[in-house]
Amino acid sequence: MKLLLIGAGNMGFAMLKGLQKYNITVVEKNVDRANKLKTIYKNIKITNKIPDINDKIVILAIKPQSLNSLKVEGKAEALISILAGTTIEKLKNIVNAKYYIRAMPNVAALNQKSVTSVVGDIEFKDKALEILSSIGKAIWLNSQKELDIATGLAASSPAWLAMIAEALADGAVNLGLPRDKAYEYLGGLFEGVGSVLEDTHPALFKDMVTSPGGTTIAGVKVLEEKSVRSSFIEAMSSCYERAKNLN
Repeated sequence: MKLLLIGAGNMGFAMLKGLQKYNITVVEKNVDRANKLKTIYKNIKITNKIPDINDKIVILAIKPQSLNSLKVEGKAEALISILAGTTIEKLKNIVNAKYYIRAMPNVAALNQKSVTSVVGDIEFKDKALEILSSIGKAIWLNSQKELDIATGLAASSPAWLAMIAEALADGAVNLGLPRDKAYEYLGGLFEGVGSVLEDTHPALFKDMVTSPGGTTIAGVKVLEEKSVRSSFIEAMSSCYERAKNLN
């Protein structure tokens, strides 16, 4: 299959590490970014002009506000769009394709660890999941509404987790632990907890490490008093509303 990645900004660049195993052409108009790509990916064609999209699988990774000025010629085999809040109905007005897919990856694609939400034409489901599994785990959803909800859970929450990591490190530094040691702990901590949560309910995991009268429950008490759980629920709602308003 022939892939055409349009846009190699932060997310397009992150995805390319996994997508490079395919026959892929990259369109990037920013000269500095294109030159950087050419030094990293010497066997991939990098161009500043969009070629004919006939029979190609187009991965659209431009900014949503740039969509209306996008000009393409031909009919793609499929369009996979990672544009937040941009419906399939709107995409159909801009790009002609046989099948349409919306996907929402996250920046962990840099390490091929993205959890990517996917929705669209069921006839292209298997191919879409195959392609997007090259950057991590791909999850098929039943509606565009589910994808907009999952935007907060899988695409935006990495920034929130980074805030948690930074806050935990600051807390440790405040008590006297060197910052480099604090960050060394956090990388392994997030990876380890994530692996356990793949097959363990979060509440059960919390109970496993919360002993009566222990250090963990003391910290849980403070977090509950500060409404941390409620804040995350509200953050998810805010993210969903913004995703809808981008349409």
